[in-house]
Amino acid sequence: MAEILFLVHRAPWPPDRGDRIRSWHLFEALAKLAPVHVAALADNAGDAAAAYEKMAPLCKSLTIEVRNASRPLALAQAVLCGEPVSNRLFWNAALAEHVGALLALGTVSHIAAFSGQMAQYLPAGFAGPVVMDFVDVDSAKFATYAEQDKRQPLHWVHRREARKLAAYEAKVARSVDASLFVSEAEAALFRAQSGLGTDKVHAVENGIDTAKFDPSAKQAPVAAGEGPLAVFTGQMDYRPNIDAVHRFAADILPLIRKAHPAARFAIVGRAPTDEVRVLEKLPGVTVTGEVPDVRPWLAAAATVVAPLLLARGVQNKLLEAMAMARPVVASAAAAEGIDAAPGAHLLVADDAPAMAAAVCALFDDPAAAAKMGGAARERMIARYGWDARLAPLAPLLGLSE
Repeated sequence: MAEILFLVHRAPWPPDRGDRIRSWHLFEALAKLAPVHVAALADNAGDAAAAYEKMAPLCKSLTIEVRNASRPLALAQAVLCGEPVSNRLFWNAALAEHVGALLALGTVSHIAAFSGQMAQYLPAGFAGPVVMDFVDVDSAKFATYAEQDKRQPLHWVHRREARKLAAYEAKVARSVDASLFVSEAEAALFRAQSGLGTDKVHAVENGIDTAKFDPSAKQAPVAAGEGPLAVFTGQMDYRPNIDAVHRFAADILPLIRKAHPAARFAIVGRAPTDEVRVLEKLPGVTVTGEVPDVRPWLAAAATVVAPLLLARGVQNKLLEAMAMARPVVASAAAAEGIDAAPGAHLLVADDAPAMAAAVCALFDDPAAAAKMGGAARERMIARYGWDARLAPLAPLLGLSE
């Protein structure tokens, strides 16, 4: 009988951030195919305990180790060993020992790994099918960081990480049966970068739970004040999100408030840094920190914004907003991975004046905004159901439901 080992860099419960949303649905899809052994890391003991309580009854076995690597030490170790820093940050000797012991039992027939950092736990010479879900081309992300930040030593660190990761990603992809990416654009980029073809590199897109993100469901009111509200959702210690909200609050919102003096901007997401918190001093800006549910904030939004300069793959924040029938204004980078028509399902704008004009147009015409939001939800229902998105998983693993 088939048994699957699922290696995942963050225990996927609760599915409250982009990586855990995808890994949770991947876990659910795997569990429909065969009993699953989960070997996972967690950022802290609280996350580990919450995930264990939810997931243990659903698994053949479950091990979660708390990750506690320091960045300076990981950098030093990576330089000494010639490895990517990302790998050292997610290396855990106890988890590696557990994986080795589990595989020695001989019952695991298939392996699925989530996020490139978990490839270092893959055994050499494993006889069964192995699927590696890279999600994004992380090496390209670090190359972009290096281009954007010329300060030393960060420029050197990012440039080195881009180079080391690119070589490592290609090496891993050559050794596994299939490599997955969250969009065709990411998959095509990796094919070009690695030299591998469509037989080895596949796009398996993110989905959205349109029953959960349903605009007809009653939502609790949020304390957002008066005036039209623009909302950004995301993990707020993640550099691209930090840069995006700073750009909107400092450069775009003042232009909007010239036409709509009462306009407000809510930054909704866990772990806001001091750099994000300080934005609350600007007129009209609210920083919520972690909220139990983003849906009330999405429901309250006159528009959802995603002014990301750097975005890889499919942005879950946009799928959620569009499923909630919210009109969205996104940068070209944020919108790139989403199969939706600009002008019909969302608005795309890049520089500050264009984004401000797009938001103001939605504020000025609520009927048009509602029509766009309705079209966006219809697009999500038709295109982004999780079952349909993850259907390729079974054949790629050589399993059938």
